[in-house]
Amino acid sequence: QVQLVESGGGLVQAGGSLRLSCAASGGTFSTYAMGWFRQAPGKEREFVTAINWSGGRTVYGDSVKGRFTISRGNAKNTVYLQMNSLNPEDTAVYYCAASAIIATIQRPDYWGQGTQVTVSS
Repeated sequence: QVQLVESGGGLVQAGGSLRLSCAASGGTFSTYAMGWFRQAPGKEREFVTAINWSGGRTVYGDSVKGRFTISRGNAKNTVYLQMNSLNPEDTAVYYCAASAIIATIQRPDYWGQGTQVTVSS
């Protein structure tokens, strides 16, 4: 059983940056593909980005391409989401997720509890 704990959320002004972290425990982190999703009030959960087990392959949702960067530190069992040029439309609860392979990241095996990101205009 893998446990995922997100951190780093908060309030930021439009144009600013935040870095989210997701610490994993209880499994072999380095074998999992990891992803980030987000859910804004009244909207469905949206795929943000994913990274394969080695970090050699990444995928981004269209709304964050060029602004967000996913990375991972397998020695620290942590995946990161660097978010730049934030705008109010990025306001959401951000969730970390783990999947056996990146091809199935849209149907993760594990979810974190989420961290709130609020971008003020």
